Amino acid sequence: MTSPIRPGKGGLLLSLRVTPKSSRDEVAGLHVASDGSVSLAVKVRAVPDKGQANRAVIETLSRACRLPKSAFTLVSGETDRNKTVLVTGNPAAVEALITHCVNAGKEI
Repeated sequence: MTSPIRPGKGGLLLSLRVTPKSSRDEVAGLHVASDGSVSLAVKVRAVPDKGQANRAVIETLSRACRLPKSAFTLVSGETDRNKTVLVTGNPAAVEALITHCVNAGKEI
């Protein structure tokens, strides 16, 4: 299995699979697509309207990684379920979150 993290200019690029209008905000584990690509599954209560879901994704990642919201920048997928986020600052926190998801067997 590949990792949803790859090096990027100025930090780490994190691949996400977002589910809006969920029952709660959470990092739900890893999502493996039919082509074998792996992304971090993030569920948010916000609706995908005028950037509300994107802001909720950043807030959810910020809480899960214990990093400031300013450490996350959406670089692609503004209107798509599949998004890429640039993470600056402490990449070890993101790597620890991914490792936790893998070790917990959270795969959806």
